[in-house]
Amino acid sequence: MTQPQSGVVAIYPGSFDPITSGHLDVIERGSRMFSRVIVAILQNEAKQPLFSVPERMEMLRESLGGFTGVEIDTFQGLLADYARAKGAGVILRGIRAISDYEYELQMALMNRRLHPGLETIFLPAAESFSFISSRMVKEVISLGGNISGLVPPLVEDRLKQRIASYKRHTST
Repeated sequence: MTQPQSGVVAIYPGSFDPITSGHLDVIERGSRMFSRVIVAILQNEAKQPLFSVPERMEMLRESLGGFTGVEIDTFQGLLADYARAKGAGVILRGIRAISDYEYELQMALMNRRLHPGLETIFLPAAESFSFISSRMVKEVISLGGNISGLVPPLVEDRLKQRIASYKRHTST
């Protein structure tokens, strides 16, 4: 088992709307590499999230209960500024496909320009999670599909409740 880099703080930013099994995989792997991983929810209401920031924080807390060295936070504005404020030297990003890499590389280079010395580490998705995205999970469940194993069970339950609630409100 890999020992975490002593004193290295990594930030794993995202919307986590909702957290998926792919996210959990990256967090678990990152927690073995770094002494502290901050799972940071970007507050971006322009994305029209399904869950509020407090709801996403609660789902993350419940999903990450057994992890050590992992904390949950939120931020607004530039990731580079947030990383500087938190004393983080690493941005942790999961990569599913080459299309992810192109976008993430641009972000990594901009973050390094804004905060020299800030490194971005790309973790390729585990094969079993390489196709999962929060957007796809929400679409599949809203159309009645099975998302078991794609998200933690507690998240699946909350998604079912939220979708059912929306359907009740739109059918009246």
